[in-house]
Order: sequence, then C-alpha cells, then structure tokens
Amino acid sequence: MSTAEFDPGAYKRTTTDQWQAAAEPWHRWGPTLEAWLGEATETMLDMAGVVPGSRVLDVAAGAGGQTLAAALRCGPEGRVLATDISSNILAFAGQSARDAGLHNVETRVVDGEQLDVEPGAFDAVISRVGFIYFPDQHAAFVGMRRALRPGGRLAGIVYSTPEANRFFSIPVSIIRRRAQLPPPAQGQPGPFSLGSPGVIEAAFERAGFTGVEVRHRSAPLRLPTAADFVRFARESFGALHQMLAGLSEAEREEAWSEIGRELSQYETADGFEGPCELLVAAGTAPAHADGDAA
Repeated sequence: MSTAEFDPGAYKRTTTDQWQAAAEPWHRWGPTLEAWLGEATETMLDMAGVVPGSRVLDVAAGAGGQTLAAALRCGPEGRVLATDISSNILAFAGQSARDAGLHNVETRVVDGEQLDVEPGAFDAVISRVGFIYFPDQHAAFVGMRRALRPGGRLAGIVYSTPEANRFFSIPVSIIRRRAQLPPPAQGQPGPFSLGSPGVIEAAFERAGFTGVEVRHRSAPLRLPTAADFVRFARESFGALHQMLAGLSEAEREEAWSEIGRELSQYETADGFEGPCELLVAAGTAPAHADGDAA
C-alpha cells in the first residue's frame, strides 16, 4: 500500500475489529505475555516514576497486564485509568483487576490519538507495545503530554529493529511475500515503526518531551515449541491476520506452515526461544504549560 493509498480511518477501524476479535485469546495467553514482557514492564514503570499515590494513564492498555502492575505499585492512594480502542479487551482488563482485588483501576474506551481525559490529571502515562498502532503517532504523543501534569513522565515499550526481533519479522516477511504486500511506507504504523536508532527519541522530543531516555531490553519469547508460538500468533496477533486477509484459506494455511518451519531454527533442547529486543523509552513533560508542539 502506498502512502497515497493509506487510509488512517480504515486502518483504525480494522485495528479495532482485530482487537475486538483477539481480546479473549490475548487475555487467555496472559501468563505467556507477562513472562515475556514482565521485566520490560517493570523497567517502564521505573522510568515513568510510578510510586505509591501516583495517578497513571495506561494508553492502549489491552488486557491490562501492565495496568495491574501499575496499580500494585501506586497502591490504594493512587489510581490507574486503563484506556483502549477495544471495549472487548478492556472488559478483560477490568475483570482481571477485580479478580486481583484491585479497586484503584478504572477502564474507559478511548482513542489513543484523541485522548479525551482531563488535561494535567496524571503523574505518569504508560503504554506497552501500543505506540506502534497509531497512524498519527505525533497526535498521540502530544495528547499524552497534555494529559500529564507539569514534570510528569511518559514511558512506553516498542520493538526495536526487524533484525533483533526475528520472532515477529520472519512471519511478517513470509506473509508479505505470499500476499504480495509492499513494506509500509515511512511514517505508517507497523511493528518496527519506532525501532530504528533515534526514531522514538525524535518523536518524543517533537511532541515536547525533554530528558528523553531509551533503554534496550532483551526479551526472548519462550514457549515449549515453535508450533506453540504459531498457535499463539494465530490466536492473538491480529495484525498478521489483517495481512493474510487477501489469501485463500489454503494459502493462509501454507503461510502458517512456512512460518512454523522457519521459526523451528529457534528450537533448542530447552524449547523455543524467539529473538526479541524491546526499547523502553521515557521523557518528561515540560515544567510549565505550553502550546502544541510543532
């Protein structure tokens, strides 16, 4: 799809539909997600400055694993507002909070590019692998800055480069080839859209954040076999299903079979270990109110 053909509204509607459909399996795979992303999540909360009493906004919260981690940190005197474009997936986040006995969590369906929240109401904004889904990342970052009090912190997790994330880039490349899809143009959303050196730093700074810091975290995705990863991806990775939509059922099955064969190279005696590198980025909102960043 060329830049001229890219329709942000259509993309967002499709993304919403994907997460509405993937909500239950994403929730069901929660233990795998936390084992995979848990260490980076703690780094994100550290860099966001989440402490007892913090008011936290979680953008693109999904099923809420990091929401619960933030709620435990900020304690009963703090609060976490978990937002997402998908009502189905937020329902699981809310239920998980109730099951955990956490009464400081609220959920609200909100578009991350149009954050309809009280300006300056939050000490921290977090997002775990959510930034990559925004067609207008700049609008999203500016909205997050507005949601923060002066001196508040934004922190989020994104994938680094395709080369460092073969667990995901291999399936993406196989599907692109089979479906004859071009790579996304610069500026379009995608799993690696913020992963190249300097890209997320520049995006934060352009939105008005200062003191931007990025930390690299190795986060291999471990499962018993490559076949287990394929099952995880088939059930939960809506973006791959969107890419496969133009293929017949038989062609989709052939693509998944090739993905399984290619990823089997990462099986060892101890199981499947898919290479993954995450970036945890953070920045500080200005200490005084200002206009929109350019």
